Formats: sequence, structure tokens, C-alpha cells
Amino acid sequence: MNAPAQPPATQPRNPLHGITLERMVTDLADHYGWAGLGERIPVRCFTSEPSIASSLKFLRKTPWAREKVEGLYLFMLREQRRAQGRGKG
Repeated sequence: MNAPAQPPATQPRNPLHGITLERMVTDLADHYGWAGLGERIPVRCFTSEPSIASSLKFLRKTPWAREKVEGLYLFMLREQRRAQGRGKG
């Protein structure tokens, strides 16, 4: 009998490992602004009286919206790395 596979204790290749949803929303709102965030992910928690608390409440209950936030966060990180790379050359 094979033992069930255990997930790795660390996830060195997962760029989201250890980053909270609150951190993602805060960083995205700081980077794009609430209006820009609402344009990129058109959900009410970003477009109508946005706040970190209301966004977290919605995103924790809505997996498809959370996936969009995670994707945009990864995109933002790639943009920032590219910008830093251009600044060094």
C-alpha cells in the first residue's frame, strides 16, 4: 500500500506563500488605487465605498474573485520586478 502524498511543508516556488489576502488587497489598492483596482476587477467591493474590510469579507466568500485578486497581485509583482530591472541598466 502506498502512503498518501503529503504536501510539502514549504512552498519555495509559490510566490503567494505566506502572503495574506489582506496584504494583497492593501498592496493592490496602494499600487493601482481603488478606482484602478475596480477597473481591473469590476466588483462592487472595489467600486462602491471600497474598504479593506468589505473587500476581505467579499473575497473570502467568493473564490472566483479571490483568484482574480491573486492573479492581479502576481501581475503587479512581475511589473515591479521588470521596472526595477530596467532601472539598474
